[in-house]
Amino acid sequence: MIRRFFYTLKQAFVQLVRNRAMTMASVFAITAMLLILGLFFVIVININTAAAMIRQDYDSIEVFLLDTTTKEQADTMIASLQQEPGVESVTYRTKDEALSELKARWGESGYLLDSLVENPLPNSIIIKINSLEAADDVAKTASSLSGIEDVKYYKETVDKLMSATRFVQLAAIVIMVFLIIVSVVVVSNTIKLTVFNRAREISIMKYVGATNWFIRGPFLAEGIMIGLISAGISVAIAGLVYKEIVDLIGQEVFVMLSTPMVPVEFLIRNLIWIFAALGVSIGSCGSIISMRKFLDA
Repeated sequence: MIRRFFYTLKQAFVQLVRNRAMTMASVFAITAMLLILGLFFVIVININTAAAMIRQDYDSIEVFLLDTTTKEQADTMIASLQQEPGVESVTYRTKDEALSELKARWGESGYLLDSLVENPLPNSIIIKINSLEAADDVAKTASSLSGIEDVKYYKETVDKLMSATRFVQLAAIVIMVFLIIVSVVVVSNTIKLTVFNRAREISIMKYVGATNWFIRGPFLAEGIMIGLISAGISVAIAGLVYKEIVDLIGQEVFVMLSTPMVPVEFLIRNLIWIFAALGVSIGSCGSIISMRKFLDA
């Protein structure tokens, strides 16, 4: 069994070297497909992360007050808003408390706010919602109050993000199906060329009693090798490009926007498994398809 395994690997490697041009074409096709997949994966996962961050505030409505609005006026607003259906709680937050929360959200970059001459944040009222159906009505009521500067409500943003995510996922599926088919055809043609070159040898092997799977082994291993090589190249390129983008933009920007990008390590760790699985699947399918015409099923 071990001897047969090493024989299979040796023959697969020899075949890859013999058909260098077609091998490179197959690797290029699969690598391009995986890189496009990686692009959509990065976009989708970052959109999902941004949506998850916003969802944390989805159950609350933040009402920003004018600087001229007094605490007494704010208390009157709070009493009125507490009567609205679907409201769980209403609290008053000073501008100093808001600045402290912002520093905490920025994490290690919070020290940047220490250079502010004065606190630019307004006092606000935080409305916690326990009924999403009533959220729109509560936001409208809050917007109609006097002494209000702005109302921060994420429902429309979340809906847009979810729509964008669904669109990107659908587009990724359609494009990926097309690219996978193309990659399988290219790998199949590569293996087919090897089969043509070894047609006489295969005939002799069948004549002396070699099983179909004994003959298929090297070709299947060749397809898997092509897939794994492509996966390795794709992961390396995708990881380097993503890291450069993160370093170029800077995590501080995303922290300020409260939507940090997915860590490079997390992305690469997931891409390794995804790309490896796809690469092996494409290589195996290409090999099996090409051999079915030359060997009995």
